[in-house]
Amino acid sequence: MQYLTSPVVAQLINIKIEANMSTNLATYPSLSAKTVFITGGASGIGAEIVSAFAKQGAKVGFIDLDADASQRLAKKLGDNVYFEICDLNDISAMKASISNLTKLIGPADILVNNAASDDRHNWKDVTEDYWNERLSVNLRHQFFAIQHVAPEMIKKGGGSIINMGSNSWWEAGGGFPAYATAKSAVHGLTRTMARDLGQHRIRVNTVVPGWIMTERQKTLWVTPEGLENQYKRQCLPDLIDPIYVARMVLFLASDDASMCTANNYMVEAGSI
Repeated sequence: MQYLTSPVVAQLINIKIEANMSTNLATYPSLSAKTVFITGGASGIGAEIVSAFAKQGAKVGFIDLDADASQRLAKKLGDNVYFEICDLNDISAMKASISNLTKLIGPADILVNNAASDDRHNWKDVTEDYWNERLSVNLRHQFFAIQHVAPEMIKKGGGSIINMGSNSWWEAGGGFPAYATAKSAVHGLTRTMARDLGQHRIRVNTVVPGWIMTERQKTLWVTPEGLENQYKRQCLPDLIDPIYVARMVLFLASDDASMCTANNYMVEAGSI
């Protein structure tokens, strides 16, 4: 079931987040001029990640299905931000999009597998086709993106791959079994690829967001009751803005995290 957040609740969320956000954040010199590919970069957490890398002086290429949102973001950020429109369920099209971006800004130093969809669904209603589609949009493209960029990272002598996980299965969340299953598998993907690619100095990690207050979440899922339960679950008293997920991604992509691989990095205010 979907719940539409009232404008008043959404406004209060924004006010509370803004009141507690830090503006004194780190710059990572090692990210300047690096080439970064990001899936699902036009909105939400992905857009924050794109913006964060652009502000660090990186060359950014992102892939998304939303042409209008992609165009707005690229125009806002200016030079050194490029995008390709692609349905990540089509692996051949995704590989072609990555190849097109490579021609524009060079082979990837950093890959952020961010794209996902957390649509709610009742386990009683799930069909085989829906199950397969949910695993495709939340898991399959992550592996094939890694497979496509890793050979060039090997030639470069290293790289950083960041896969986006989820707090949903850690917290035994209900109402989206296919999504939670796919997201739990991301952690297995991270661990095995960290082992296979580590000898080439390619680091592979998972970022685990908590309940992040993106516009999608505020529009579709947030209710006063849900927020109250979240406050009780978290150790920290503040709602989480997408910028903090982006900041964790920056750290893991940077040389500061050179000895970090095969692990989970939580951005969930202590809810797990």
